[in-house]
Amino acid sequence: MQPGETVSIVGIGGLGHLALQYARVLGARVIAVDVEEAKLDLAEALGADLIVNAKETDPVKAIADYGGADVAVVTAASPRTFEQAYASLRRGGRLSCVGLPADDKITISVFDTVLSGKQIIGSIVGTRNDLEDVSALHAAGRTKVIAERRHLEDVNACFDEVLAGHVPARLVFTF
Repeated sequence: MQPGETVSIVGIGGLGHLALQYARVLGARVIAVDVEEAKLDLAEALGADLIVNAKETDPVKAIADYGGADVAVVTAASPRTFEQAYASLRRGGRLSCVGLPADDKITISVFDTVLSGKQIIGSIVGTRNDLEDVSALHAAGRTKVIAERRHLEDVNACFDEVLAGHVPARLVFTF
């Protein structure tokens, strides 16, 4: 993303809350999309310019009304979220695929991709360079990791919380 671009972050969780902060640091206008009110509250607290509850509002229309997105970063795992994020892109927009849908498939229009000059980009996060960059941002106080502590013996219950979407961002286990 480039400074001044509009970036939608779809899925405000463990990765999404960080992506939102990185986009803000880079000078983007940020749209946060999720279906959980608590995660949208977190996005607002982290400085999102527009909050979209996809359970209550059509995210494609809401983002189009805002002017569309130059970049859509999808950290959610539902194929529908990828398709909606793609549909919300402006001409020349870029869809960054971070989340991994369980069924490994999304449906995207080839005609729209070609005629609108859109790009679909896979993004594996967590390289050594990524870690250096984000560690420097964090050390400089530009970002914060939102995390809740849990005991290791509660790991199975934590999986249920994560799958139900009840974890605001990250869980950290104490030993």
